[in-house]
Amino acid sequence: MKKLIAHIPHRLRNRYGLAVLVLVAWIAFFDRNDLWTTWKNHRELGRMRQQQEWLDARITETRAQLDELGNDKQLLEKFARERYLMKRANEEIYVLVPEKR
Repeated sequence: MKKLIAHIPHRLRNRYGLAVLVLVAWIAFFDRNDLWTTWKNHRELGRMRQQQEWLDARITETRAQLDELGNDKQLLEKFARERYLMKRANEEIYVLVPEKR
């Protein structure tokens, strides 16, 4: 038994060193916010930041489109015809859908 104890570092032989080691192990592996969870949350945060940048770009683009549509009646009519298939009373619309192969 004494040979086994002799191989343990001096700082871990006392009860305070052992308590610190157990506490660090508990926090690193068994706590609600352990290392694995922290790593996953960090990756998810990176993905969310990329998504936020993409969404901010889309918002800017959409606001620019909205300003254009609000100022130009012909562009608004073209947008409504293409996007929502709106038509005048004396017109007919034919929608061509490409075949899927």
